[in-house]
Amino acid sequence: MMDINQACEAFKKILEEQQERIANMNTEKTDFSTKKTVTIGVVDGDGIGPIITKQATRVLEKLLADEIAAGSIAIKYIEGLTIENRMACNQPIPSDVLTQIKTCDVILKGPTTTPHGGTMESANVTMRRELDLYANCRPVSIPEKNIDWMFFRENTEGEYVLGSRGVELRGMAVDFKVTTDAGTKRIARAAFEYAKNNGKTHLSVVTKANIMKKTDGKFTDLCHEIANDYPGITVEDYYIDIMTANLLKEPLREKFQVVLLPNLYGDIITDEAAQLQGGVGTAGSANIGDKYAMFEAIHGSAPRMIERGMGEYANPASMIKAGAMLLRHICRVEAAEKLEKAMDACTVEVFSDGSAATAAEYTDALLELL
Repeated sequence: MMDINQACEAFKKILEEQQERIANMNTEKTDFSTKKTVTIGVVDGDGIGPIITKQATRVLEKLLADEIAAGSIAIKYIEGLTIENRMACNQPIPSDVLTQIKTCDVILKGPTTTPHGGTMESANVTMRRELDLYANCRPVSIPEKNIDWMFFRENTEGEYVLGSRGVELRGMAVDFKVTTDAGTKRIARAAFEYAKNNGKTHLSVVTKANIMKKTDGKFTDLCHEIANDYPGITVEDYYIDIMTANLLKEPLREKFQVVLLPNLYGDIITDEAAQLQGGVGTAGSANIGDKYAMFEAIHGSAPRMIERGMGEYANPASMIKAGAMLLRHICRVEAAEKLEKAMDACTVEVFSDGSAATAAEYTDALLELL
């Protein structure tokens, strides 16, 4: 337990670290259209992670076979990001694993387990910070319901970046949330650029600025400041509680196109959106920075499936969709489109109760279509 003076010192250190982080934000950009060799790192993760990551990797190897043979694509397998190794090292990402990750341009990462309680932060939070992956992009598409959403979740700030840094006093616990000018402006510009480049005319800014007046208030104000550079895009503000309801409200939800949110709200609402699409097992996720990028499923490691011996029935669609997003990011658009069409055409189903195909059997069918 801390006393108030110790808590103030802890908070002072956090503020100093955040100021240093702002000063050192990455500005180096990778141009994948001209890069001679693109290195894709494959990290299995925990639980169902190795199972679904293996299937997504099979698909990438099929689509990129010629380039792998020619040396313009390299796939690097990185081990050691398991919960056992992280706990043994007492590091969210062991140092040697992080060193290997930083030798890659993009990462295909399986779900990782985050310990409950304690002070160890999640591997995802650490990776997003270390690689400065500030934009979490999550698409949801349900054509038959006129739904085509792209969510831009700020990925390196909010509650998550300090979630393991709170203080506990006698009878009281306090966690921290951070919103910076630089961090907000760059995620806002990424969302507006996506809207402009993809013919989108409506962008929703989602916060709880009526309650979190400093942090969410700043986020809202800065998003509108960036909006001044994009006069062709209509911007509307929503509070997170009503937005969760609006995603269920027909036909209102059909007007939403690009949704821009701080970190925590983006995590929650994209799970709701994925559920409307068919479940979190159907949704991939991109974590984009200027230099690095990481692609993953939006769901967790499903330890209960492993405990029940049902891991082979984990749906690999989320990881394979993440693979399609990876292909687009590295400018292999034709391969990405081919994969997306094959997934739309694949009729094989995977259910976690084991009543249908396994992850491998689904992928076998997909590879046949490819």
